[in-house]
Amino acid sequence: MSNNELNELLKNSHKDLSVEDFEGKNVSCIGFEGQKFDDMLNKVAGKPLSVDTNLNILQDGLGHVFVEMLLTFSEGGINEKILINANENLEFFESLAKNTMLAIASTDHPEKIFMIQLPKPEKTNEALEIIKNGLSNTPTKK
Repeated sequence: MSNNELNELLKNSHKDLSVEDFEGKNVSCIGFEGQKFDDMLNKVAGKPLSVDTNLNILQDGLGHVFVEMLLTFSEGGINEKILINANENLEFFESLAKNTMLAIASTDHPEKIFMIQLPKPEKTNEALEIIKNGLSNTPTKK
């Protein structure tokens, strides 16, 4: 990965990520600007819904790990791609693997939250191991 590619990934990484306490469980949370969040919610409100969640892991062997999270909603034609810098958000992925829950929230109205139960817990655990291995591949200086 060249410096330009790394800088581009850093620049395009989603910044509004957190781990929130929901009834005693740490849940990974992705914040979206209010209008975008409202548009997403309006398309799926009141409909039976599933959300396919795929994690594509990008690493360079030098300890830089990024995760492209693809959320595909079964209703409303919503396909969201979120790029996450795993170097800065390991706790996000640890909580995701442990609780298999993902919250989507409005940054303008934090009380507006949409919860997603991830259907394949083993996939998040596998992803966490790949992320941890990628992060540990930082070259040693001699």
